[in-house]
Amino acid sequence: MAQSQSEALQEIGQLLKATRKGRQLTQEQVADMAGISRPRYREIEAGSSAARTTTLINIGRALGLELMLIPQTMVPAVDALLRPYDDIDDVPAFMAHPDGDENA
Repeated sequence: MAQSQSEALQEIGQLLKATRKGRQLTQEQVADMAGISRPRYREIEAGSSAARTTTLINIGRALGLELMLIPQTMVPAVDALLRPYDDIDDVPAFMAHPDGDENA
């Protein structure tokens, strides 16, 4: 089911806010690095206003993120890769020592 525009804006805003807080940055710092005003950044982070793609790219880079476009059919696979595993039998194939024994 397709997401409404307001839901998508809210989701983007939540990601930006969580990332900003995780990096211990203020809205003003991110806005300055992205080359936009703090009120404009606040609107985008709140999900109350859409942003141009170039603005999102600049905000993302200020936060250490990259904007990526992928085919919609690939979204479930990407979501699965980003989800932390919670079962030892389902560890990623790229883990060299899933049991923690480096001498194995």
